[in-house]
Amino acid sequence: MKTQFFTASSLDGFIATDEDSLDWLITREHFPDGVLNYRDFIADVGAIVMGSTTYEWVLNSGEPWDYTMPCWVLTSRESLPLPAGDANVTFSNAGIRQVHADMVDAAQGRNIWVVGGGDVAGQFADAGVLDELIVSFAPVTLGSGKPLLPRHVELRLEECGQNGEFLCARYSVVR
Repeated sequence: MKTQFFTASSLDGFIATDEDSLDWLITREHFPDGVLNYRDFIADVGAIVMGSTTYEWVLNSGEPWDYTMPCWVLTSRESLPLPAGDANVTFSNAGIRQVHADMVDAAQGRNIWVVGGGDVAGQFADAGVLDELIVSFAPVTLGSGKPLLPRHVELRLEECGQNGEFLCARYSVVR
């Protein structure tokens, strides 16, 4: 079981624009069976966590809620809308170690996906529970935006390759 931050980034280290747009990303060629692909990754995920900005972006994307596993949303807000259907979503303002422990129980031996954003992944790194980063780097620079991982985290490259237009890399967190 691993806790992983699986995401895409611009070459200059941003996962979204200042306005939370991913338009720069969704037009890029990426093969479903290529190196470090989403389909293989998600097959091993038993629980997910995201911040409220990412959650609201997913809800407002126009796509159906696609997650069948339990989801935690880190937020201090009193209420947020729930996805349509029978999604298993928990809103929490508990500490990262408590949220992680709850997720480990729910994941039943499968991996935990830190969906985003970068600050949420950073909080998991700060708590010593983030194991890996899997990043697909798009051939574009944004100049500013939401940073990939806004803290100092030591990493070790474990795997890399090309998937369509993306340079994909898997890093382990050095403790």
